Amino acid sequence: MTLDDPAGSRRGLDPRRPGGHGRRRDRPPADGRGGRALDVVGRRTMIATSYIGSGVLLVGAGFLFRAEVLTAWTLTACWCAVFFLAWAGAAYLTVSEIFPMETRALAIAAFYAVGTGLGGVVGPVPFGRLVETGDPAAVAGGYFLGAALMIAAGIVELLIGVAAARRSLEDIARPLSAEPT
Repeated sequence: MTLDDPAGSRRGLDPRRPGGHGRRRDRPPADGRGGRALDVVGRRTMIATSYIGSGVLLVGAGFLFRAEVLTAWTLTACWCAVFFLAWAGAAYLTVSEIFPMETRALAIAAFYAVGTGLGGVVGPVPFGRLVETGDPAAVAGGYFLGAALMIAAGIVELLIGVAAARRSLEDIARPLSAEPT
């Protein structure tokens, strides 16, 4: 940073961050969001891989939990691995390609709200009942159910997901404001 460039924006630093610190704007994020891979490999492949992969990891975590070989730290590490791999299952990746540009934000918000309602409000009740039993096998059964749903979602994405690799989202879902051709 200099007095004539206090945010360091000429050097590619992010001026929205305090003192310009943080990720450089000219480099892709290094946090696992995929960036270019979403366009090159395609959302269908990445979403299916993340759903199926996180389901398989959750099955592994369930077996380890049922065998009572995990500590609090290793169980947390298992969850971190599952959630890291599940990042692409977010509604914004799934919904963004099938709705016209003008309605994408509303569609994403609706799908996110439903997903949050199911996973964040409804899900803890039955899972809490499994935990109350004090039986690791019952809790592992909850893991296996969640894993089965994740794997099934990945298979559905493979079967009916939109092939969007290397295609503009506007080519997949024509904007409502586009002139008819």
